[in-house]
Amino acid sequence: MKLIFITIFSYFVVINFYLFSAVNNKKISLGIDVLESDGFTALKGKRVGLITNQTGVNSNGFKTRTILFNSEHVNLVSLFTPEHGLDGDELAGKWVSSRVDSLTGLKAFSLYGKTRKPDPVMLNGIDVLVFDIQDVGVRCYTYISTMILCMEAAAEKGIDFIVLDRPNPVTGNYIEGPPIIKKWQSFVGQLSIPFRHGLTVGEIAKMAIGENWLKANPKLKVIKMKGWSRVMDWNDTGLNWIQTSPNIPRAESCYYYLLSCIPQHVKGVYAGTGGSFPFEHISTSGVSSDELVDQLDAFSIHGLKYKPYKDEKYPMRGGIKLIIDDNYKGELVKTGLIILKEILDQAEKKDVDLISSKKGSSNNLLYKVYGSDFIGNNNFRKLEIGKIIKSWQPFLNEFKDSRKNYLLYR
Repeated sequence: MKLIFITIFSYFVVINFYLFSAVNNKKISLGIDVLESDGFTALKGKRVGLITNQTGVNSNGFKTRTILFNSEHVNLVSLFTPEHGLDGDELAGKWVSSRVDSLTGLKAFSLYGKTRKPDPVMLNGIDVLVFDIQDVGVRCYTYISTMILCMEAAAEKGIDFIVLDRPNPVTGNYIEGPPIIKKWQSFVGQLSIPFRHGLTVGEIAKMAIGENWLKANPKLKVIKMKGWSRVMDWNDTGLNWIQTSPNIPRAESCYYYLLSCIPQHVKGVYAGTGGSFPFEHISTSGVSSDELVDQLDAFSIHGLKYKPYKDEKYPMRGGIKLIIDDNYKGELVKTGLIILKEILDQAEKKDVDLISSKKGSSNNLLYKVYGSDFIGNNNFRKLEIGKIIKSWQPFLNEFKDSRKNYLLYR
């Protein structure tokens, strides 16, 4: 069986190499590249379970799961997949079923269905779990939650855990956003890290163990990248972006996600998800596009252009089209909250209740994403944005000091 897959794989390797190399100008080596160049030493003699999806590729675009499966040095025995599934095409929040992978013939256990943590039976016959998934650098994106639960499962089963490290696509320097209160920790905010954390997945794994965030700690090895530095965003790496989920189709989408993710989770606010330009516009009922633009002009927002936006399908919605300036990497969470505050203010003046406190209404997902129920109370609307940002600083300063012990790159 394995020989059949190797023959098919070899045929596509040549085609894929020429297609990918034509547009790839890589400047870094990913964790999987380093593992491969070392002859898979860390995996020799071990039965391997791989946590991955379509983003798990080397710098030449070859899938990690086929690389490991076809290596004579690796015994890959099973796969595990996060939200959005093995191919990354399932919609957000949709349960994913386990299935057989057509490329390797291996069982791909879904970790976004009946369970989000591998159970002991799934881990039978495995000596080491390997994580190779591209994250987007935002706390509420669930791939890091999957990694954390898999680390705990590995520890409880007594097996090792390896992270094949990957870039933070929105740089490793910028840290911003609200803390998360324990009451609101969930799968969309599992760790006590800022909304924009500035860490790679390998650094998160190290910090989770070092700060005792896990119920049980596995033996961890992070296979570092070569050539990546904290000032780099995705476009600096020379690597091709692979859609991480249906609404993050481009590397730039990660920045728009930082900007629009929190506003989108207010009921009735639409940020273009499901369309051609997800997170690149914000609209809702009860808002005038022109008035919103005038309101935002007063803030002299740096790094962002915006213009009135009308949705042809929903002409009753008013909003803005967002254009982040080239090379701007700054305070996008803050900017998103400025926009949200102005939307809520305008809607309230027109008796449109976007955040209802009526019995039976629920803003739980919004609060889980933000990290608290602060947006749901009057203080969010009344306080100046500067005071809100200032309230985050003690947490951000403490986090910056703590994370120094776990940084793998300068």
